[in-house]
Amino acid sequence: MQVIDGKEGPAVEISDELAETRAQGWRTLAALHARIEDVLERDLQRGHDLSVSEYSLLDVLSRQEQLSGCYLRMTQLSRAVVLSQSATTRLVTRLERRGLLQRYLCPDDRRGIYTEVTAEGRALLEQARSTHDDTLAEALRDAAELPELAPLVDALATLQAAPKA
Repeated sequence: MQVIDGKEGPAVEISDELAETRAQGWRTLAALHARIEDVLERDLQRGHDLSVSEYSLLDVLSRQEQLSGCYLRMTQLSRAVVLSQSATTRLVTRLERRGLLQRYLCPDDRRGIYTEVTAEGRALLEQARSTHDDTLAEALRDAAELPELAPLVDALATLQAAPKA
């Protein structure tokens, strides 16, 4: 038993309420993600023959190369794009066949494989970036008009405005 507001009651009620609040928050987040991913997928496919996953992988690799000059191993890449290792490998293979990526053995560890964006991949990524950014901004504006999604859109804006450490 737990005492809340002077009333005794089972602690289960609190955790059930908390669990439902979390579940509702997750459903709302999933709904926002699905809405955005759908429009991004449509616009990136139509304009650049890229899926959201392909764009994300190219973007992650490109940014990693620019920021640190380092390359990611396949395991690191799969974590960065939130895909399984096998899905990441299939995605990299597809992009490599299109000439957008290339793989090579890690010079320090022959078991490791690095992946880097080719010049053709960088050019396509640059062309697709404005489509991605414009579509994302529009999708967030549209979502902000829906009362159930507006708080999440506001939270994203707050995160973007926060100073970086």
